Amino acid sequence: MSKRGWRQGKKGTSELRRINPRAAGIDIGSASHWVAIDPSLTDQPVREFKAYTGDLHALADWLVEHKIQTVAMESTGVYWIPLFEVLRERGLEVCLVDARATKQVAGRKSDVSDCQWIQELHSYGLLKQAFVPEAQIATLRSYVRQRDRWVTEAGRSIQHMQQALELMNVKLTEVVSDITGTTGMAIIDSILAGERDAGRLSELRDSRCSHSQEEIARALLGSWREEHLFALGQARRYYTYLGEQIAACDTQIAAAMAACASPGGPSSEPPKAGKRDASPHPFGFDAHGHCYQMAGVDLTAIDGVGVNTVLKVLAETGIDMSPWRSERAFGSWLGIAPNPRKSGGRVLRSTTNPNSQRAAMAFRLAARSLSNSKSALGAFYRRLRARIGAPKAITATAYKIAKLFYLMLKNKRPYQDVGQAVYDERFRARRVRSLNRMAAELGFELVATGSAA
Repeated sequence: MSKRGWRQGKKGTSELRRINPRAAGIDIGSASHWVAIDPSLTDQPVREFKAYTGDLHALADWLVEHKIQTVAMESTGVYWIPLFEVLRERGLEVCLVDARATKQVAGRKSDVSDCQWIQELHSYGLLKQAFVPEAQIATLRSYVRQRDRWVTEAGRSIQHMQQALELMNVKLTEVVSDITGTTGMAIIDSILAGERDAGRLSELRDSRCSHSQEEIARALLGSWREEHLFALGQARRYYTYLGEQIAACDTQIAAAMAACASPGGPSSEPPKAGKRDASPHPFGFDAHGHCYQMAGVDLTAIDGVGVNTVLKVLAETGIDMSPWRSERAFGSWLGIAPNPRKSGGRVLRSTTNPNSQRAAMAFRLAARSLSNSKSALGAFYRRLRARIGAPKAITATAYKIAKLFYLMLKNKRPYQDVGQAVYDERFRARRVRSLNRMAAELGFELVATGSAA
């Protein structure tokens, strides 16, 4: 609650004071929006406007006519975005809030009461502005999310090809690690072209394939049912189409990242990428160099963080870390920071709140990849995994990576891994200090043995 919303009475009592008298509250809907303003400003303080573009401009005209200065609305799906943009163009201050912060009293739920309740809370300064990226970052985010949708669809089309092959008892997946690789695609295209001889199909084997030509020939003996060949052909053509759409998204993403790069960015060339992009659909442009020019620092230096993770997070948060006061606030916004619930001095629960943050998901995937890393972060993850289990260890490590990400973007300082050995030694030193302190409290003294020394 804002401290400005309270004032001291004559007898020492505190009362709530309106700090936004010219505030409006909007209940967002798919077909129409309900708007409420202070009843002292008009005889009709609540009005309904349709969601058509002309009605949105009429809504903005009505607010400007009554000299409304600030507007609060819930982030409901994607229906708020057109209205948000119209109100911003009119010079109104728009406060986008989380729906959990405007919960109504049970049993009094309606569109009219919702907009009035939002207006009431906003007039007293009780609503907190949600993070909304700037226009250029929002454009980049749209392209990246669209690319992710196509990549997901490409994965489904691969599953459809695998299913069609299995229905014909063609065991290509048993002898080829990836059917979308050089060998797999050559064999599938040859099958669709009419080739049925397993020996000739096996001759398309790439020299890097681990299985022999004879073993591949045995796996390619199938039933060749017409309906399954038809399904295989459709899935193959759809996969090709999706590859074209992903390539088109890469072109737009590269242009959007170039527009987001600050003029005063790093003048030096980006460091050589030490991590290979192992994703099934790598970017068709120099994503590592674009991320370096955009962020001003090599964020892939963090162990477990690849260019795919960096691009996904930058598309969600941007490069300006000022909306979050600290790295802990950044982790809390992501939903991966500890969220303790205390009562009577006891911690009842400290689990994180469930959320669908794309940036948090990217950090979790980066943390999960550290299981065999010889870095300090890898040692940290393995220690927690042995103590509290993999799910909680992944979240805790993702939180640690997110804090490093925040500090690197804010301070523009490179990250240098201290290594697993240094981390283990520091952890051992902390345990020794803790044991010495506990022993001193109980009146004992620890003595190091020869092996410990």
